[in-house]
Parts: sequence; structure tokens; C-alpha cells
Amino acid sequence: MNQHHQQPDQSPDALSGQPADQATPLLRVDNLRVSFRLNKKESVETVRGISFEIPRNATVALVGESGSGKSVSSLAIMGLLPPENSSIAASSSIIFDGRNLLEMTIDQRRELCGKEISMIFQEPMTSLNPVFTVGFQIAEVLRLHMGMNAKQARSRTIALLEEVGIPDPGKKVDAYPSQMSGGQQQRVMIAMAIACEPKLLIADEPTTALDVTIQKQIIDLIEALRVKHKMSVLFITHDLALVGEIADHVIVMRNGEIREAGSVEQIFERPKDMYTQALLHCRPTLDSRPWRLPVIADFMNGQGASAEQKQRPRGLTGKEEIVLEVNNLGKSFYTREGFFGKKEFRAVDNVSFKLARGKTLGVVGESGSGKTTVGLTLMRLHQATSGQAIFEGRDILSMSNKDFLQYKRRIQIIFQNPYASLNPRFTVGQILMEPMHIHRIGANDQERSKLAYALLDKVSLPAVSFNRYPHEFSGGQRQRIAIARCLTMQPEVLICDESVSALDVSVQAQVLNLLQDLQEEFALSYIFISHDLSVVKYIADQVMVMHQGKVVELANSDDLYHHPTQAYTKALLSAIPRGLQH
Repeated sequence: MNQHHQQPDQSPDALSGQPADQATPLLRVDNLRVSFRLNKKESVETVRGISFEIPRNATVALVGESGSGKSVSSLAIMGLLPPENSSIAASSSIIFDGRNLLEMTIDQRRELCGKEISMIFQEPMTSLNPVFTVGFQIAEVLRLHMGMNAKQARSRTIALLEEVGIPDPGKKVDAYPSQMSGGQQQRVMIAMAIACEPKLLIADEPTTALDVTIQKQIIDLIEALRVKHKMSVLFITHDLALVGEIADHVIVMRNGEIREAGSVEQIFERPKDMYTQALLHCRPTLDSRPWRLPVIADFMNGQGASAEQKQRPRGLTGKEEIVLEVNNLGKSFYTREGFFGKKEFRAVDNVSFKLARGKTLGVVGESGSGKTTVGLTLMRLHQATSGQAIFEGRDILSMSNKDFLQYKRRIQIIFQNPYASLNPRFTVGQILMEPMHIHRIGANDQERSKLAYALLDKVSLPAVSFNRYPHEFSGGQRQRIAIARCLTMQPEVLICDESVSALDVSVQAQVLNLLQDLQEEFALSYIFISHDLSVVKYIADQVMVMHQGKVVELANSDDLYHHPTQAYTKALLSAIPRGLQH
């Protein structure tokens, strides 16, 4: 059961009824309809008449995939929709504490939002101004809404940074966002959001890009602050496992409509809607490894998840052929210290492992553990400081660039962000054919385009994709294009660097199924780098845990998850969100 307890003074289902001793909920949304103009004549309705309530002193989770309308709904509540190309229907109403937000003037709305309603945005790196200190940005909220002078605002800012768990707040108050980790930046955003002690806190995917341990800290922090300040929280996410950790009530959205709403227990234990069931089953679990992960289409077609589906075996026997052997790999970065000195930072410190043919090595650890640096160093995108990487009897790290060229195509990498890794000026056909030109694969363009079409089919993209540009595809489709580009090289080793971390659960399931199909067909070996321990448990045969550049533990997947030997590994595993299984 989740540790978050139902408020004793509320009725069992406050989404449909009201708290027993309070006349009205804190927020009531009625028939919210939001449209965006495509051009002068056309518009599209992205939120289609949704209604819901947020009780006082409770957490309501708004769940759904990208494009479901959940973030648009929260922006409508905050009054942050762009007025030039969006509109809210006249029949809609958003009643907050007895006042209709849609009838307020811009100045009244601005006064209310930030003081009584505040929001934590998904990406702190783009939400915080990089040219101002974090202290200045929090103090600005206090001066604007609370009328504090500079001295009062600074004192309150330091207290807020301490409250959200920032170490040494007296010094960090003068730090810039770039000098803080992702988790610390998100804590600064939370400090800014609670600065005026709002009645409603909206958290829009606040943990999406964070490590599992940092994610748990942020979830616990939001819940502790909610209790302390008697706030209500609207928690927006696409990850149902997180919802079981924090929410009292759940609203499930798809295509701008509410599919299901109810208490967290009802949604997890007795989901009625097929889409809700799909969201619950698409994500890999720690206690099962089905041969194929179900996707949302399976449920919407009435097939559901087969309870008797064959389980996929994972692990190494020790008799497998080794395709890549890494010995004492080291990578240091240097910063200037004084006029002549330099300071060494060991990002990767004596890392050794063996990669078996047709098998997957999962690499896990928190941000800064060195896992991505290992992948980039093996690709020679970073120059190794020490160590060897033996591929077919030769050290690919010490050979010349000319000699490495013939090996380069056999070791490929799929980057985390498909938006940044695909050239926006190239069509998909050009993206796939460019590496074939460089490595002289195919006798002519006709052969190369034929291979490109075959690869599009292999990653389940239609042939018309060949002449389209990356911006015309979703995130999951772009990741498929990135995988197809790697396959043009006919590689033997594929490094997957957080390649499914930014995807919705159903799209993630599709990409994981695709990777498994390709591994079976081509005997590919994967180095699968991720902070999502549930995904790693599902896809990896062997798992390597990294911390501060070093290997903490290396073992077969099932052994490591069931019988971890190191305290750091145990801490990582204990932080995995388990929903109501917790």
C-alpha cells in the first residue's frame, strides 16, 4: 500500500463528492474546452470538455501520455496559455476558492497565480534564468507578491532553500543554475513555487528526467511540504508507478478527454477503462519479464495482457562468446586551478567488464556516476585517459583514426535525445543514406535507398517516412529513425544511452520490443545505459552499477535485483517507485 494516507475528514471519493466538513473543493473545473488555432480558418480542440475537482489538503494526479491534454489543462488553470493562438470556450469555468478564474482580469490573475496557485515546471534548466542567481530568482517572487525588501527576501530565500533540502543554503543562494545538479535545480523550482505558501501547487512532470533516488527525494519533499503547508497538489505525470507513491485521487486522460477518475486504490486495483489498464501493464515490472511487453493498442483492441505469456530468460552462463572486453578504462577531465595548476576529475575510474555476443549489459547509476562517459569513451567521442577496449583482439582505444574507421561502423550509439541527434535539414532518407555513403555500404544510391526502405520497415515506420523531415515525427518515431540509422552500419555492438527515458510508457514498450526483436535477429550486443531500474531489469542479462566513476557491483540481472551485495545498490533498488505494491 502507498504510504500516503487518505485525509480522515474526507469522504471516500472526493472526486465525485465533497469533503464531509467542507462546503466546496479548493478547485473545480467544469466543461474545460481549449482550442489552438492552426491557421486563420482552422483550429484543433486539445482539451474536450473535462470536469474534475481538487479537494482541500489532498493530492490529485493527472495521468496520461504526451498529447493527452494534461499539461494544457494545467496551463489553463494558471492562465499561461498563449492568447494569440489559443482560446477557452465560453461555457468553461475554473472555480478556485469560490472565484471563477476565467472571469478575472489579467492583473487579477497575475496577482493570484504565484501567490495562491503556483507551478513547478517539467524542465528546470529551461525554467530557471541562467544569467541570474537562484537566490535572486526566488527573492523576486517574494518582493513581487509579498512586498518584502531585499534583506527580508534574502533571509526568507535562504530559509526556503534549507526547507527544500539544498545543502549549505547560505552559499547556494548566490549560485547560478548551471552550478547545480538537476535534482538541486528542481528543488530550487519547488522553493520558488512554495515561497508564498500557495493553496494549490501544480507539479508538471517534476521528476521525469531525474534519477530514481533523486526522484524519490522530490516526491517525498512535495508530500512533506503539502502536509506542512496544508496545500493541495495537482501532480501531472505519465508514470502510474509514481502516482501510487503520492496521490489520493487519480484522473486518467487521453486525447483531451477524461477516461477514468477515482481514488488511487480503485484505479490501481479495480481499473475499469481499458486505457487505464494499458497504462498499468505497459511498464516493465520487477517481478515479471514477459516475452513481449504489451502496448496500448493491444488493450484498445481488446487483447489485453496475457497472464500466461511466456517469460523471457535473462542472464549469462559464462560460456558465451565475448565481443568486447574493457579493461581498467579511465577518463579524466581537467579544470584550471590558479595560473599554472590544473585539477583532475576522474569521471571513469578503472572500469572493467566483458560484453557477450547477443546479450545486454545494463549500466545503472545516478547522474554523474560516469555511465554515459563510459559509452562516449568507447565510441571515441571522448579520448580515454587509460585502459583498453579489446574488440576482435585489437585495442580500439589506442589505434589511429584511420584504423578505427573500419571498426567505427560496427560499434554504434543511440543517443538519449532524438530531437537533437537527427539533422533537422535532412529528410529521413538522407539521414539513413549518409552513413552508407561514408562507409561505402551499397554499390550505388539505388541500393542504399532500397536498404533504407527495408530498415524503415524493420523499425515499423511507413515507406512515406523516407521523404519526410524529423520534425514531422513524434519522439518515439524519431527514436526509431535513430535506431534505423544505427542499423545501416550493420553493427555488432549498440550503445543505448538513456534511449527510452524520455518516452511515454507505451512508446517505451514498443521501442524495447523492437530492440529485443533486433537482438534476436542480428545477435546484437547492447550496452544499455539507463537510470530506470525497472527497464534495465527487463532488458539486461547482466547489470553493472556505477557510482562516482567506479564499478560498485556487477552481476547477472536477477541475482543483482534479488540479492544485491552492496549498500549503494540496495539504496538504488529501494528507491524504485512500486505504486500500490509499496
